[in-house]
Amino acid sequence: MRTLREAKIGETVKVVKLHGEGAVKRRIMDMGVTKGVDVYIRKVAPLGDPIEVTVRGYELSLRKEDSEMIEIE
Repeated sequence: MRTLREAKIGETVKVVKLHGEGAVKRRIMDMGVTKGVDVYIRKVAPLGDPIEVTVRGYELSLRKEDSEMIEIE
């Protein structure tokens, strides 16, 4: 299992599954990160938190904890 946190800058990945429960999972889905969507890794902050991605045509910053819940291929 590979997570969004492990993706490299400049890589485009596809979301396979969202882990987590309740409000956290719902918040990630509300931001447009759902199963099957392509995510482009734009930037990673110097200490690895947050990660800036492009999803569905807009930029989004994700915390390290949130990116670990997103399984990719």
